[in-house]
Amino acid sequence: MREIVVFSGSAHRPLARAICDSLGVTLSSVELTRFSNDCLQAQLQANCRQRDVYIVQPLVPPTQEHLMELLLMIDAAKGASAAQITAVIPHYAYARSDKKDASRISIGGRLVADMLATAGVSRVLTMTLHAPQVHGFFSVPVDHLTALGVLSDHFSGTDLSDTVVVSPDLGNAKTATQFARLLGLPVAAGSKQRLADDRVVIDSIVGDVTGKRALVLDDEIATGGSIVELLDKLDELGCTGASIACTHGLFVGKAVSRLRDHPMIDEVVTTDTVPAPSDWPELKVLSVAELFAQAISRVHAGESISSLFDGVDPTLGPPQPKLPFPV
Repeated sequence: MREIVVFSGSAHRPLARAICDSLGVTLSSVELTRFSNDCLQAQLQANCRQRDVYIVQPLVPPTQEHLMELLLMIDAAKGASAAQITAVIPHYAYARSDKKDASRISIGGRLVADMLATAGVSRVLTMTLHAPQVHGFFSVPVDHLTALGVLSDHFSGTDLSDTVVVSPDLGNAKTATQFARLLGLPVAAGSKQRLADDRVVIDSIVGDVTGKRALVLDDEIATGGSIVELLDKLDELGCTGASIACTHGLFVGKAVSRLRDHPMIDEVVTTDTVPAPSDWPELKVLSVAELFAQAISRVHAGESISSLFDGVDPTLGPPQPKLPFPV
């Protein structure tokens, strides 16, 4: 590991330190300076020449600040003659901007991918993209990790009798089916219509949830509006309670109060791809630092990343259960 150098911006240093602890390397320091005209400057405080450089920076609020920090750190590593620069972006926020679904609208997921490549990144290491097609926006290699194994390990040790995995929408149904296969559970999904960034309508649930507990799986929870709308529909159909699981627990706006005190929710589980809210001690946070450390080690050694997910990736395991709805 002598040739690995790991840096972190200000977005989530505890995760970067945990990754470094798993790798057995020291987190190298970065001096981030803000000038009087509000411009940022990044100076890497460790030798990068002909080193394998990894920069850990999830794109979390304030997202634009953290994106600019990441671009500047990549540029600094490129100028310091790094042999390879990998942007470790546990949460790629712009994956939500993935298609032209209105007139004259920007596609931020592709634009940010182009910006990272222009800055000089050699590879991107990320987790649970909101839309899988965003992978194709990048002109550099992308290693796309999943937290399904980490989340399923947590729930496999609990009582799952009369439980059904529920996806908030049909777009996430295939991922929910993978999760259900790992736990040996049936699957259902909501039919969701998004009216605004923080306002959705779920008009029906496809699949049997009556008299069962729901294990709701989502890739990202921001304001919690979709989850609350889903829980209202589940309650209406006779669902007895729910556990909530997600990879990226942003919990912005009113999300904490909406979910922490909801009468149907027994437990909320997320991972540490993003910083956890400080005012929710009951929130269960699972670490993905070891998974990222293994991925970094394999990238550095030129080994397979996909073998990390034997039994989790549906292309590597037995056939999935048939969906009770079309996707």
